[in-house]
Amino acid sequence: MANRRDFLRGVLAGGAALTAGVATDPACARETRQRPPEALGLLYDATLCVGCKACVAACKEANGNPPVFSTEDQLWDTPLDTNGYTFNLIKMYRNGTMDTKDQEVNGYSFMKVSCMHCADPSCVSACPVSAMTKDPETGIVGYNPDKCIGCRYCVAACPFGIPKYQYDDPTGRIGKCELCRHRYKDGHYSACAEVCPTGATLYGKTSDLLAEAKRRLAMKPGQVNRFPRGKIGGPDQSYEMPAGTYLQHVYGEKEYGGTQVLKLSGVNFQKVGMPDLPPESAAALSETIQHTLYSNLLMPFAVLGAMTFAAKRNVKADEGETANDSERKEG
Repeated sequence: MANRRDFLRGVLAGGAALTAGVATDPACARETRQRPPEALGLLYDATLCVGCKACVAACKEANGNPPVFSTEDQLWDTPLDTNGYTFNLIKMYRNGTMDTKDQEVNGYSFMKVSCMHCADPSCVSACPVSAMTKDPETGIVGYNPDKCIGCRYCVAACPFGIPKYQYDDPTGRIGKCELCRHRYKDGHYSACAEVCPTGATLYGKTSDLLAEAKRRLAMKPGQVNRFPRGKIGGPDQSYEMPAGTYLQHVYGEKEYGGTQVLKLSGVNFQKVGMPDLPPESAAALSETIQHTLYSNLLMPFAVLGAMTFAAKRNVKADEGETANDSERKEG
């Protein structure tokens, strides 16, 4: 028993040492991948959102997803969070008296929750069978159920908690936003942006969306400006209204290596449910650790060698014990 414990300690210590060597040396990690030049995405502006949830209903219809019930009457689609059949959701921030919209104290605000389509997505990195992929041109993070083995590594890897497993599906599959890529051939785009009445969700190239986001940050609160709706570069559906008060930060511009879904808010992003993330993607480091451990079969050979050594020690000990037992019996 002691030999087994020593063996396990040795293997774990060796793996930890190899991992720590990579983790403490940032120079070993590959660079975080960038968005493709033609990357497509969304800009969500919480100051324009009225919480109507038209985008939630449109997403359900566009993806053929059934309602999800959280109340006993089961009359309406009432999901409490994104799940295997709810790819897009509007959540609400509330504080105190809720007197003023987009105010952190005694105010309220909304936040859209859906796939961020990371520039360097952890779900794609973690998937062992390439069921999760990132389109090299559009940058859309897509999912192929025919390749999926149901391991759910993508669920664990995503810092935004987006890929969700459909546990009631007999074949098992993941549900997540794919920017309605299946609708492009019919001349449509993301349903959530297509139906948004205020332009709170806007579709287009991420580079154009980032420029639009920074244009809004430069606006003076209360100043009347034009706001586009639907799709940047599409038919003009813009309208005029006073600008809100923004935090001077475009969420997704740099978080986690950058995302193709960008967000504006008047309330602290962490308070409205967005995680505080570093500018580097976790995939850049995790892949480096994996490749280092398994490069030239380094880790497998190390484990095999330790197992062989432990096995030989145990065999010799057993043989010695048998010989001693025999001598005692003869005596």
